[in-house]
Amino acid sequence: MASQRQPLPVVDGVAPSYLWLPVGEWPDLLSFLEQRFPAVGSATWVARMARGEVVDGDGVALAPDSPYRRGACIFYYRELPAETPIPFEETILYQDERILVADKPHFLPVIPSGRFLHETLLVRLKKKTGLADLTPIHRLDRETAGVVIFSHDMASRGAYQSLFQQRLVEKTYEALAPTAPDLALPLVYRSRMVDGTPFFRMKEVEGEPNSETRIELIEQRASCSLYRLRPLTGKKHQLRVHMAALGIPIVNDAFYPDAHPCKGDDLSAPLKLLAREIAFTDPLDGRRRHFASQRAL
Repeated sequence: MASQRQPLPVVDGVAPSYLWLPVGEWPDLLSFLEQRFPAVGSATWVARMARGEVVDGDGVALAPDSPYRRGACIFYYRELPAETPIPFEETILYQDERILVADKPHFLPVIPSGRFLHETLLVRLKKKTGLADLTPIHRLDRETAGVVIFSHDMASRGAYQSLFQQRLVEKTYEALAPTAPDLALPLVYRSRMVDGTPFFRMKEVEGEPNSETRIELIEQRASCSLYRLRPLTGKKHQLRVHMAALGIPIVNDAFYPDAHPCKGDDLSAPLKLLAREIAFTDPLDGRRRHFASQRAL
């Protein structure tokens, strides 16, 4: 939420969360929070409020008996009782007055969500750099490693975001997958992708293609080969879906072609997919930018 002023500071790399109060009737703010977040519990909210860590858009501290005002925006800090450490380190590849480029390891989420807060690339980098306005310009799946670009200058952020929206960024991935001796490479694979079942999967259906990937062979490694993937579109899980559809699913893919039981905190078998390179023309100074991951599959 780049345009919303945050009345609470970043603490230990964690920015405050926010919530627009929906239409409804509750006798007070605490009653709403108890219903909206049943897993948190009223005692936790009361303690946060006592510390002044639940405020309105003007930074005014809210109390359990504060009136519920629909349409208002409240700010608070998320808290997790325990996080599983992710024992893989990110690397900063480049930093200037506007952007920061990181090399993300496998298993590390880009932003806080669900059971991940401090063990995320964004929070780790905020702690490491002290850049409170750091925001990712694009995302990688938690399972995917490689290059991620961040903005830390609000004035120029929109210009960099528009590059991705207008598909002016050249993205190159590498993947380790079964060798396909009968597959004529290079090839361009196109399909129509829509939300699948369960909710975290995508699927292919008949109709006008909305996803496109160029696939090349880099080298053969016994029963597996290293492939270069260039997505021309940016659909969720696009590369994973396309490789599985060709009969060469990416090694250690737990979603495609079939969804496997959740492995929880098992970090022993990373998805063999790497965001190897990103290149673009800088929208502010016209320079050619090229960033490459230092990792290998």
